[in-house]
Amino acid sequence: MFVRALETPDGPPVAVRAYFPATLGTAIRQKARWMTGIALAGWDRTGWHRGWRDHWMRMRDRRTILAIPVLAIAYIALVTWGIDKALHWWRGSEPASVETGMLWVLFANVALFGWRMAVRFEMVRRAYGRGEALRSIPRVFVGNFVALFAARRAMVRYAALLRGQPVRWDKTAHHFPTDLAAR
Repeated sequence: MFVRALETPDGPPVAVRAYFPATLGTAIRQKARWMTGIALAGWDRTGWHRGWRDHWMRMRDRRTILAIPVLAIAYIALVTWGIDKALHWWRGSEPASVETGMLWVLFANVALFGWRMAVRFEMVRRAYGRGEALRSIPRVFVGNFVALFAARRAMVRYAALLRGQPVRWDKTAHHFPTDLAAR
């Protein structure tokens, strides 16, 4: 859904107005806390016993746990493919050909990823300008790596919870934009 929700008719967009943690360590702790609390402990505590609308919202919160293995495999495959291409180039040999069906699957994935990046770029550009829109593209990859490391941390925390140990909620300090201090 592409809806631009504003606080007032001429006001800023409705959005979280705290900066995400600025270092990888704090970003991983923050994301792990969300995963532990919302995706894992929330699943454990509330289950799936309500209507389809509730299932939809819960699945959106919990999909991260299901997406992490796929994301890890995708990055491993990408690195492996790159190494394979480099080795074939270095040896002067031809790599194995890719079948037509697989080429279509790869093309569809690249096209969908391109669409996602274009939409992301445009939405960020409308709200924050071209500079932030350009920076939003590499943030996708940084965010993926934060999610990969946070998932491991969240699973360790959740395993401790299942063994009866209290969960340590790693709080992170939030920094707010200075222009909001006057509001």
